[in-house]
Amino acid sequence: MGRIACVFPGQGSQYSGMGRRMAEAYALAQEVFERADAVLGFPLTRLCFEGDEEELKQTENTQPAILTTSVACYRVLEQAGVRPDFVAGHSLGEYTALVAAGALAFEDALRLVRQRGRYMQEAVPLGQGAMAAILGASVEVVEQVCREAAEGQVCAPANFNSPQQIVIAGHKEAGERAVSLRPDAPGRRPIGRRPRPRGFR
Repeated sequence: MGRIACVFPGQGSQYSGMGRRMAEAYALAQEVFERADAVLGFPLTRLCFEGDEEELKQTENTQPAILTTSVACYRVLEQAGVRPDFVAGHSLGEYTALVAAGALAFEDALRLVRQRGRYMQEAVPLGQGAMAAILGASVEVVEQVCREAAEGQVCAPANFNSPQQIVIAGHKEAGERAVSLRPDAPGRRPIGRRPRPRGFR
């Protein structure tokens, strides 16, 4: 058998109902959620299983919700005998990877991401910031699009996820202008665009 790697997701993968089926099927997963409720002092489990989408999208809630759901899934795999050779995470998912690697206690990671999300939300009030992924465009083209869309606001490349995907971030209005710019403008190569959930990672 080849080597196994676990890669954990970042912000944007949340949804109402996340983790519920896992917790219903496995007592160990339910224990992870209950532990999160106790550490954070509020019903994160309810928020994950049946919470309002808008409430779940608030960064200070999103980050511990994704961490807890990811750890719950990982603990079930671990109990089944799955032992990854490598762990990694995208953005917020790095904290889950640290927990999986034994470098950070779950409880400490929960407190950290709760504060991380709170600080990020305070830095960019809800509804003012946005992110979007631009596909198939060069760095130069994305920078050009951002300059044209800014109009005195912030709009800039933020994450260089791959040669084919660059995430832009900034003011919501500027981001919307960026994704609506025509891809066939003179000097610009065709680009695809996939709007991402609003709010910073």
